[in-house]
Amino acid sequence: MSPSPSRAPCSEKELRKLYPSNLKLEQVQILLRHGERAPTSARFENAGLAAFWPYCTAAKQLVSVTMKTNSSSWSPSHWRRHLETFGCDDNPVLVSGPRGEIEGMCNLGELTDQGRRSSQALGAYFRTLYVDQLRFLPSIISDSEMVYLRATRIPRAIESLQETFWGMYPPHSRSKIFPPPAIILRAPTDETLNPNNGYCKRFAQLAQAFSRRSAERWNTSAELDYVNDLIGKWMPEDSQRVAIDSQPRLSGVLDTINSTLAHGSGTKLPKEFYDKKGMAIINRLVIEEWFSGYNESQEYRALGIGSLLGDVVSRMILSVEKNSKGKSCQFKRSDGTPSGINRSNATVKLGLSGCHDTTLAAILTSLGALKLETWPQFTSHIALELFRKDEESVSAAWKADEIPSPGGSAQHIRINDGIRQPLLPVKAMDKKRSVEKAPSIGRKKFDSLQPSARSKLDGYYVRILFNDQPVTVPGCKASGKHLDGDESFCTLESFKGIVDKFTPLHWKQDCWSNLNDPAFPVKPEPAGY
Repeated sequence: MSPSPSRAPCSEKELRKLYPSNLKLEQVQILLRHGERAPTSARFENAGLAAFWPYCTAAKQLVSVTMKTNSSSWSPSHWRRHLETFGCDDNPVLVSGPRGEIEGMCNLGELTDQGRRSSQALGAYFRTLYVDQLRFLPSIISDSEMVYLRATRIPRAIESLQETFWGMYPPHSRSKIFPPPAIILRAPTDETLNPNNGYCKRFAQLAQAFSRRSAERWNTSAELDYVNDLIGKWMPEDSQRVAIDSQPRLSGVLDTINSTLAHGSGTKLPKEFYDKKGMAIINRLVIEEWFSGYNESQEYRALGIGSLLGDVVSRMILSVEKNSKGKSCQFKRSDGTPSGINRSNATVKLGLSGCHDTTLAAILTSLGALKLETWPQFTSHIALELFRKDEESVSAAWKADEIPSPGGSAQHIRINDGIRQPLLPVKAMDKKRSVEKAPSIGRKKFDSLQPSARSKLDGYYVRILFNDQPVTVPGCKASGKHLDGDESFCTLESFKGIVDKFTPLHWKQDCWSNLNDPAFPVKPEPAGY
């Protein structure tokens, strides 16, 4: 896995193909893997690979906040970080680099300088696309409510998100009223931004069952014989054969290989680790172990990634509800003054979530959108874009929500889209609204919606980009379920219907249910339908 590739801006031809003129972009939610990092564990020191790497100069200039004495105000506290480990006879020693340096040493799994650069470059690419070329987002940001930022509690995910947002909106592009961006985190027991087998016991059971199946299938195979001939001599004495469940696991071997490929020559493994055929085998087997469950089991999808995708769809629905109502229901009184019942247009236009390789692969596999051949590279990302086809057909569906209160003869006024609607006399509006708000669609299952509610999704489409390339959900390929002429634009109705099938209603409860049930489904449960 080489360093994240530089991304050239889309050409005019590419933009016209990716963004049809008859569609208007309404929202984009981007889930991004962190940038390059050090390996999560020290492996293959016997092959000459250092346990700690000298690629984290941020450790020389860390900043925290400290409370001022006898005051409720705060001051920045600048500090440096050194790492310590065990030396001879268990004596503590400072971690040092190849030249004896103790500054800028990376902890295990830490975002490196390269990871920071590539994450910021990714943000700059997003700015070029969504701000400069599409003019979807403002060049100067003022409204913090239009942005949703979330990350897992793992520092490399938070830091990569910060770097990406900095690339999209560097300081000179933030207005004076724009506050420091708020990043949403969750407690470990509530985390759904990556598959949570640490808390979700049933998901852990399922993951272990699929992992054991892969181990039984591949541990003594000719494929792993080939890998062992290459690198088996560097395995530890107590686990001499490379296997799905060896120590280190095959996935750990891949993690170290990919981390070394993304960094300098001073942290490289012997050439046998980079054998092309061997790398292809390792990728294929690890991908099967970790992600085949999403492809085969509805329960696996629901517990592993269903809650997150349910949140993503809910924000799409909220955008539809707020945008449509806000634009088609701005009323005035009969005397021309504002009625005070305008619905806000404020809604999330940009979502950025700092997450992990397991998040992205789980989403793509659960939607049946892509068969991975290699592990997702650093700064890989999924963009879920919401489009609207035309305003008139959408706003018409919302007329049913505007229900005049009983009594009195209705006067007609003009709203901002030119459609005339009845409004009650001013007296009838005193201390009361002139319209009643219809129940929100939110996370309600599509199959439970009344036809009038379903119609509100008409004219909206969802498109998924993985590393800037469109992918297609198989359940959206049928006629009527996608934009004419392009299967990658799934109707919002169809997309929601597919995601609803594995969106849990009570994720925490489901995590501790069915603990005595078989792990594998009785009949096929293919993904993406």
